[in-house]
Amino acid sequence: MDVAISVQHVFKDFKGEQVLNDVHHDFEEGKIHGIVGNNGSGKTVLMKCICGFLFPTSGKIFVDYEQVGKDMDFPEDLGLIIETPGFLPQYSGMKNLEILASLKNKIGQKHIAETIRRVGLDPSMKKPVGKYSLGMRQRLGIAQAIMEEPSLLILDEPLNGLDKHGVQEMRTLIKGLRDEGRTILLASHNAQDIDELCDTVCEMDAGVLTVVRD
Repeated sequence: MDVAISVQHVFKDFKGEQVLNDVHHDFEEGKIHGIVGNNGSGKTVLMKCICGFLFPTSGKIFVDYEQVGKDMDFPEDLGLIIETPGFLPQYSGMKNLEILASLKNKIGQKHIAETIRRVGLDPSMKKPVGKYSLGMRQRLGIAQAIMEEPSLLILDEPLNGLDKHGVQEMRTLIKGLRDEGRTILLASHNAQDIDELCDTVCEMDAGVLTVVRD
């Protein structure tokens, strides 16, 4: 089994309050791994630790066999959407993604436009992101996460704010990304998203991770 993410006995405390409690799990490459849990269960904190945004109080996290916070600060080949995506409200969706893409210079305008179409938006739309609906922002957030074709995707509540049609479109997109060989870590409080999308399911409750479906 090739392991994309290895979380090894991770604890995380905030001011004496334990938010992650001995989380220990390997996430296999090329699958969609679901994490279910209520708000405050620790799932977002775990995702932030995997991304290198937060560091564990103790324990280790490896992404592609490199330790986060030691061998690297931030996993290189990673796309993510955690909490509400932050965009520059005065610019269009296309302009926002062009600015983000310029940080690594891996992709050009044509590829960005294709990605925007892939999530069901129009790359030529001039409307500033500040006037987008919640669902449009969410679609743009997904485009931002996938545009550089990372091998690992961390998606925290990626279907929030989407209508029924949008949810179905994005579920199809996420399954297609897995079929292209991506590893996806997906947090959702929606049982149907998890049932339909995920190859494995873990539950977070009060900072403890339990395997529900392997």
